[in-house]
Amino acid sequence: MHDLTGFQRDLLYVISGFDQPSGQSVKDELQEYYETEINHGRLYPNLDTVVNKDLVEKGQLDRRTNYYAITEAGEDAIQERRQWEEQYVEM
Repeated sequence: MHDLTGFQRDLLYVISGFDQPSGQSVKDELQEYYETEINHGRLYPNLDTVVNKDLVEKGQLDRRTNYYAITEAGEDAIQERRQWEEQYVEM
């Protein structure tokens, strides 16, 4: 997870919070969080990166729509990141 950008980490968090969201669902959620438009040229290359790193699985819902699902490695990466953050941020 240390080699991911902040945006890529946010992708992992959003995908892990849903049950196989489409790219559009991920985009909508991030646009709400960032309060700005997320264009396809930013979203899909970053989704491909986390898929290529085996942190996210990509599948097909239908001929036009893909879904994304967090992998076990992705869940582990999130947990490791959260543990690392906890040493610096007290809740």
